[in-house]
Amino acid sequence: MEESEQDSVIEDDSADTERQETRHPWPYLKELFVVVGYKNDSWRMQCNLCLPKKHELLAFKNSPSNLKKHIQTKLQHLRLSSKCCVPLIDALQSGLQKRFGEMLKDPELIAASILVPKFRRCWTTDEGLLQLGLDYIKSHLKELPVTVSDSTPSSEEDDFFSPIKQGNLQENTKQLESYLACPNDTMEILKSFPAVLNLSLQLNTPLPASAACERLFSTAGLIFRPKRARIHSQNLENMLLLKLNQKCW
Repeated sequence: MEESEQDSVIEDDSADTERQETRHPWPYLKELFVVVGYKNDSWRMQCNLCLPKKHELLAFKNSPSNLKKHIQTKLQHLRLSSKCCVPLIDALQSGLQKRFGEMLKDPELIAASILVPKFRRCWTTDEGLLQLGLDYIKSHLKELPVTVSDSTPSSEEDDFFSPIKQGNLQENTKQLESYLACPNDTMEILKSFPAVLNLSLQLNTPLPASAACERLFSTAGLIFRPKRARIHSQNLENMLLLKLNQKCW
């Protein structure tokens, strides 16, 4: 009996150690959320504000918007039930809005969330935000070429006017509607909608390296020398633009 209890304690300790070793994707939220695990391109988080009740949430790997929404809801409940800490709660809500407000209004980020099958349109109840993301998706789907069968014969004239003809096709829009109506929430479903898949990869694929940023910082250091420390930020930006785009002029 004592051995079984000791084994359970060891297992609990190992689980706690594994949880501590997991790198938090958003260090500034460490005090509010603990990383529990990873599931289907999403982080499993446990909210510290809900303790002693264990409340777990899913947050997509590129966006903590779901965590922000949970905090706002929790603070709103606290505000209604509190009598002495209302100014503090208002200050916290104002800080959250200032930190994440612009992120939730960015059409590109909204579109990126919609193009993840796990989220689509269920991550918010704000129809205005969803419509903003859908408009962004539709405008960019028009720019994507429609896949045409290779068996169809075509002349040089057809090839010349093919972009115009493809721009008038509604195939990409139909793919988007079918994707939104599909009940399957796995990433594999995107393969059934090539146009949606291409746009989803563009919006949800992070940069594989920071070499381009490092080159920018290096060039800025060469320009912003100690003897030119009083150069205006606008002039520095213009000089960087010209320096890094010499091949264009």
